[in-house]
Amino acid sequence: MFRIQTMNQISPQGLELFPRNRYEAAENPPNPDAILVRSADLRETPIPDSVQAIARAGAGYNNIPVSQCSERGIVVFNTPGGNANAVKELALAALLLASRNIAGGIAWTKTLGDTPGAVSDLVEKEKSRFEGPEIRGKILGVIGLGAIGVMVANDAVALGMEVMGYDPYISVDAAWNLSRAVRRADTLEELLAKADYLSLHLPLTDATEGVMNAEKFSIMKQGARIVNLARGGLAHEPDLIKALHTGRLSAYVTDFPSAELIACPTAICIPHLGASTPEAEDNCAVMAVRQLMDFLETGRITNSVNFPRCALDRRSPFRLLVANRNIPNMLGQITTILAEMNVNIISSINQSRDQYAYNIIDTEQEIPEPALRRITSVNGIVRVRAIASAG
Repeated sequence: MFRIQTMNQISPQGLELFPRNRYEAAENPPNPDAILVRSADLRETPIPDSVQAIARAGAGYNNIPVSQCSERGIVVFNTPGGNANAVKELALAALLLASRNIAGGIAWTKTLGDTPGAVSDLVEKEKSRFEGPEIRGKILGVIGLGAIGVMVANDAVALGMEVMGYDPYISVDAAWNLSRAVRRADTLEELLAKADYLSLHLPLTDATEGVMNAEKFSIMKQGARIVNLARGGLAHEPDLIKALHTGRLSAYVTDFPSAELIACPTAICIPHLGASTPEAEDNCAVMAVRQLMDFLETGRITNSVNFPRCALDRRSPFRLLVANRNIPNMLGQITTILAEMNVNIISSINQSRDQYAYNIIDTEQEIPEPALRRITSVNGIVRVRAIASAG
């Protein structure tokens, strides 16, 4: 029986995928094998030693202590693309909000309730205060061409915008899905200098935190507009607010409000609604559950943020899974121990990613406990697991 600790409300469409005869999903199960989470902050939460994996039902994962998980051999999954359409739709709406001052006009109209007889006259008299340019024919710069960025770029092309994209790490799948009308920017600076509108679709990491700062704003066109539905920390807030107050930026639409931004007249703050659709919640939950089940039952890794993608067609009921630091001779030590214990390897795969590697090894015989203990004791090994099945 696999035990899954659920945090936050997880869509029933995902939870219903767990076979009840093999899985228990609950808020506080004893010795959970995995954690299924949405927005709960795990950075200061003790994670039990029994946990082998954490699945985030969403794309962002800055609420999970990824580095600590890697050190303990805990595989962290996310669900890229599960909420892509929801965020894309809000990003397109945000472009219009940034351009046409729709939010300001609606807020002003709400103040006219005390003058019912004069509403029509006041609207006609004051509507010019809220006018703004059309987006058709303007240049949109998209930074980050993952699942969401590609969809925003493609749909902006359909709306008549000229679109430039920048992503030095674009995946093959994303490149195949990107419209041929989207122009590639060779450098970030080239994109910033040409864009009338900017849409951010980056993860928040040490390298990207505060990437939009005074230096970057100075490169941009006077009066450019920025949409940030990715993570608030991508913008250096003091520099951003200064750019808005001086008119360097005409508008900033964000899904991550702060008290300072709320007080800024040209900042439009949305209460983190990017993925808040029932469809997105269902999609992310289903993806997260399927990835967890696949990992727990077969050891395969898909959409991990800290370990490499790794899959092997099963050739035997007996399978060894090893996570280790990506240093020389780790695989050699593992196979030597198996050979010394008279365990024959049928097939195997080793994949690495940055500081860590992962191995799937199918063996002809069941792996004895002494072999598992010896492999676990090797310097650089962070997690060892043996699984068996009927076929």
